[in-house]
This record gives sequence, C-alpha cells and structure tokens, in this order.
Amino acid sequence: MRCREQVMMCVCVCQIWDTAGQERFRSVTHAYYRDAQALLLLYDVTSRSSFDNTRAWLTDIHEYAQDDVVIMLLGNKTDMSSARVIRREDGEKLAREFGVIFLETSAKTGLNVDQAFITVAR
Repeated sequence: MRCREQVMMCVCVCQIWDTAGQERFRSVTHAYYRDAQALLLLYDVTSRSSFDNTRAWLTDIHEYAQDDVVIMLLGNKTDMSSARVIRREDGEKLAREFGVIFLETSAKTGLNVDQAFITVAR
C-alpha cells in the first residue's frame, strides 16, 4: 500500500508492507528493515500472544534495521475494551525498554491511525 501525507510543508510518501507478524515472513522482513526509514509494529490488545511476540520482532528490528530508523509500537483494537488483556501501561513499558515511540490505535474506529503516520513522518 502507498500513501502520501503532507507534514510540516513536506510531502511524505509511505510504502507499507504488512506481514501480519507471521513467522513465514520473518526472513523476508529482515531485508525490508535494512532500507526502512520508519517501522510500525502492531500488537492486538486483546491477545497476550500477539503482545508477547512483539519482543522478538523488536529485537530483530534493532538487529537488522539502520540505527536511525524511527520505530513505533502500536497497541491496536482499543475499541474492544471488554476483551482487552494488555494494559496500556504494559505497552508503554515495552516501548520504553526498547526506546521506541508508543501509541494505542483502533483500525476499526480510526483512533490515532493518522496520528501514527504523522508522528513517524515528523
């Protein structure tokens, strides 16, 4: 997917690769990490395993990506509050541990989706 966003008088072009966190894409993603200027890693706030897997993905990103890459950790599906198992504080703590930006989103309602792209573009 490609998108264009104007941020601070500059037009940013985004090329988005969604690997859905699947293990079969792990070796392919290493190649994309090397050329990326920004990486957004999402986990599902209603899934413990989704959150637990982000640690391995963040470790890979730090190993294979450029030192100046902008990394954002996103807790998604915040619209499903009754099914939530991962607290916001847990996401914030993991983000601090890896030195990355943190935000919670809802792809369903659009909460903070634009903000995530604007933040990494800046």
